[in-house]
Amino acid sequence: MTEKLVYVLNGPNLNRLGKREPAIYGSQTLDDIGATLEERGKALGLSVVMFQSNHEGDLVDWLHEAEDAGAHAVLLNAGAYTHTSVALLDAIRSISAPVIEVHLSNPHTREEFRHTSWVGMAAKGTIAGFGAQSYVLALEAAAGF
Repeated sequence: MTEKLVYVLNGPNLNRLGKREPAIYGSQTLDDIGATLEERGKALGLSVVMFQSNHEGDLVDWLHEAEDAGAHAVLLNAGAYTHTSVALLDAIRSISAPVIEVHLSNPHTREEFRHTSWVGMAAKGTIAGFGAQSYVLALEAAAGF
C-alpha cells in the first residue's frame, strides 16, 4: 500500500505550545502533536510531514508545495493568520488538495475578532475546540478522502 502524503502546516506562535497559555492551548508541544500524528498516520496509511512558521509567506509557499508534491490533504492551523490572511485564502483556493482548518481552541467562544476565518472560507472543513485531539480528528477525516 502506498502511503498518501498529508501536509500539516502550523502558523505563528504554535512553536510555543506547551508553554503558551496552557489553559487555552494545552500542555502538549507541537513535537508531541507531530509524534502522535505520525503514529496515527501510519495506522491510516498516511505519511505526515509537519511544518511550522511564524511567517505568512512560508505558509503560502508550503500550500503550493503540498499541491506540487501531490499531497492527499493539508491540515492547516494558521494561528492568528486565520483571522487576517487573504493571502492564505487565495493560496488555499489556488490548490486542489483539500485543506482542513484545525484549531486547538474553539475560536467562536473567544474574542469577537476570532469569529471570522479567512482560512475557513476556502477550507473543506474545520475541526476546532478539542485541543491536540483536533489534529487527530482532522487527520482521520483526511484519511476518508
